[in-house]
Order: sequence, then C-alpha cells, then structure tokens
Amino acid sequence: MGFLGRNRWSKSYTREGRSFALSGLADFCRATQGLRPGLHSVAALRLNLFILAEYVLLLSALVSMIACSGETKEAEPTIPVQIVAVEKAAVEQKITADAVLFPIAQSALVPKISAPVKKFLVNRGSRVRAGQLLAVLENRDLAAAAQENKGAFDQAQATYTTTTGADLPQELQKTQLEAQAAKQQLDAQQKVFDSRQELFQQGALPRKELDQAGVDLTNARNQFEIAQKHLDSLNAIGKQQTLKSAKGQLESAQGKYEGASAQFSYSEIRSPINGVVTERPLYPGEMAAAGTPLLTVMDISQVIARAHIPQSSAALLKTGDKADLIVAGMEKPIPGKVSLVSPALDPNSTTVEVWVQAKNPGGHLRPGTSVQVSMIARSVPDALTIPAAALVPAPDGTSAVMVVGSCPKSKTASDQCAHQKPVKTGIRDEDRIQVIEGLKAGDRIVASGAYGLPDDSKITSAEAKPEGKDEKE
Repeated sequence: MGFLGRNRWSKSYTREGRSFALSGLADFCRATQGLRPGLHSVAALRLNLFILAEYVLLLSALVSMIACSGETKEAEPTIPVQIVAVEKAAVEQKITADAVLFPIAQSALVPKISAPVKKFLVNRGSRVRAGQLLAVLENRDLAAAAQENKGAFDQAQATYTTTTGADLPQELQKTQLEAQAAKQQLDAQQKVFDSRQELFQQGALPRKELDQAGVDLTNARNQFEIAQKHLDSLNAIGKQQTLKSAKGQLESAQGKYEGASAQFSYSEIRSPINGVVTERPLYPGEMAAAGTPLLTVMDISQVIARAHIPQSSAALLKTGDKADLIVAGMEKPIPGKVSLVSPALDPNSTTVEVWVQAKNPGGHLRPGTSVQVSMIARSVPDALTIPAAALVPAPDGTSAVMVVGSCPKSKTASDQCAHQKPVKTGIRDEDRIQVIEGLKAGDRIVASGAYGLPDDSKITSAEAKPEGKDEKE
C-alpha cells in the first residue's frame, strides 16, 4: 500500500450522470468512507466497485514490475575481458643501466722537458698511427749535447778495442819474455856457482870468488821470482782488471751518449697508438711545460660503455655476454659484449662497474656520450610465456593468473568464467613473463582486465578497439 500511495496516478470516471476524478488509493478510501447499505447508495456502490477493480488491475501490474526488477538485480553480470593463449617463445633476462662511452685506448702526450713548441705536424681530428711524429720542441742545445757525447763514446770504444786487441797481449808477451830471461840468467848463475864450488873444494879457487858466485846466484834467483810473480799477477788479475777498466770506460761513455740522445728524443713528440687527435691546446712558439699534456690521441675504432649496477645484477653477468648500446638519435641498437665485470665494489656507491665493448667503424659513437646498455644475463629459447598484464598478486603473496574455463553453476556450455590459479614465474622479458609451473601451452587466460577480477567471475571476450576510432563507428 505504501508503494501505491507514493506512486500517484489520476483517472476520471462518469457513472449515472456523476463524474469522479481519483488520483490515488487515498481518494478511493475517502470515496467509500461512510457508505451505508440502502437504495440511495446502489449507484455509488457500483461506481466504487468499478474503481476497486481498476485498483486491482493496477496492483497486479505493479507486482509484476517489482518481480521483473528483482530478477534483473539477481542476474550475474558478464565482464568483458581480453583472452589470450599461453605460448612458447624465447625469453631473455636483460639488465639495463645508464653508461658513459670511453675510447678503447687513450694517450695524453706529456713532454718530459720544458721547451718552446717548434712546430706541430697534426691538427685536431687528424688520424695518426703508432710512432708517427706529431710535434717538435726546440732542441738545438740537446742535439749539440748528443753529438758531443757521441764523440766521447766513439773514442772510448776505440780505446777499448786497442786495449783488448793490442796493449794487453803485448804486455803479456813482454812479461813472459822477462820471466824467461830471468830463468835463463838464474840457470847460468847456478852453473857458475856449482863450478866454482867444485874448484874451491879442490883448492884451485880462492874463497872470495866462490862468495861472489853465490851473491850473483841469489840476485838471479830474486830477479826470476819477481818476473814470475809479475807474469802470474798479470795473467790472474791484471788481465781481468785491465779488461774491466777498459769496458767500464766504454760503458760510461755509452751511457752519457744514450742519455743525451734520450734528452734529444724528448723534444720529438710521437704517438704511441693508432687513433685520432682530440686535443691540442697550444700553438707553435708557446712554451710546453713538462708534465702538462701537449696532445691527446684517442683510439675510437671501438668504444667501451662503463656502467655501475647493483651487486645482485652483476652476479648474473660474465665476460662475453651479449649486450646492446642504445644511443639517442640512432634507430638501431649497437651490438656489443661484456668485456669486464669488476671483481671489487665501488667504495663510494657500493655498485659494480661493468664494461660493454662495441665496434665503432664509422666513428659515430663519441666518447663522453651518455647511453643505455642492455645486457643479456640469461636466455631460455623455448619457454612458456604470458603477458605481464595477466599476472595478478594472490592473497598469500604469490602470483596467480585468471584461467578461462566453464562456469560451475551455469547450465549453458557456452558460458565462460575466470578461475584464479597460482603460478611460479621466471624470467621477465619486457611485456612477457616466463611461467615455470602452473600452466601449459595452449591454456587460455585473461590478459587484460584480470586485476581485481573476482574468482569464478562470468566473462566474455572483448576485442580491443583500434586506436583513433570513435565508439559510434
């Protein structure tokens, strides 16, 4: 009755010459109030019964509407989602980081002497080769010193040759002859002494002459011993010391000459590597100070991208792993390889420095450029993969997906429902995730719209609308 009272309606009736306008159940009650049975109320009763019949029909229609409304609310909604199948594909675990490019080799040429720049033979951007003369410093005094020391060295070398080839053999021969002569003199005096001693014993020779023969024999023996010792000394020590002395003088002269030559060579600046001249701060005539870079040469035939990554990510990398350099302004990434994984942490950032080396044949990659490196840590050629959007967090903290299957309470075989199923994931490759456990190839899952979708929800496949199309179209 409350519903009928709140919903107002209006209708006019004409019966037996009388007109009635009722706009609700309240008017009906007021119209029938105070009626008494009698002949004078028969016409009114007829009219009231007719109006009551109209109310009964209206009430039946309202009850039908309420019943239909209740059935609509109780009907389970169908949610449109995007459905895909689990596929097998190759996935790669990539580690990305920001990096800075460095040349494969670099040399800052610093002069060892301070002197004015006599001339430059190259400019910035000049390509040079190893050993090529790049600049010359003022060196006239150094050239003169080198020439002087070269003359002293030549002289010492000649003296050494003369000493070892003529003087020493001649001295040895002379000493040997003196020793031989002393020996012969000793032998002669010995014979004279023996002859005079025999005559003295016979009484044919006075004592004085025997004593003189003994003195001559002693002198001859002493001369022989001196000559023999000189020969032995010359053979054992003198020869060695003479050679050592001559060699020492030669080496001293050679060292002075090489030192002067080195000083002279310092005035000629040569490139130690193949590369390109990137810096030349001075001009000819300006003073080049010792210890200050005069030229910088870089080998940019290859470049090295140096990045700092967390220790957990560095543990997955090794030398030789494939990598790419992503450079702003270049359409395609530059292929490279991991050339170094530092064995120690950076004490300032507690990260690991990783080098990626790549070829640079055209010289388009310039040292100092900021790039992004993408290194492949692991690769699975035949993995079960699903879209990353299909993965939803489960209440217990694990991961799950919504698998498409039949509805448990539906009597229609064509109805589809989404059932939550836990899975174990592996490698993530951009917008694809590897599934290790929980699914098999060909399983149909909810790819888009899975987040927040209740378990056993009734779903329908919704095709993605092309971008830029109006809904009316």
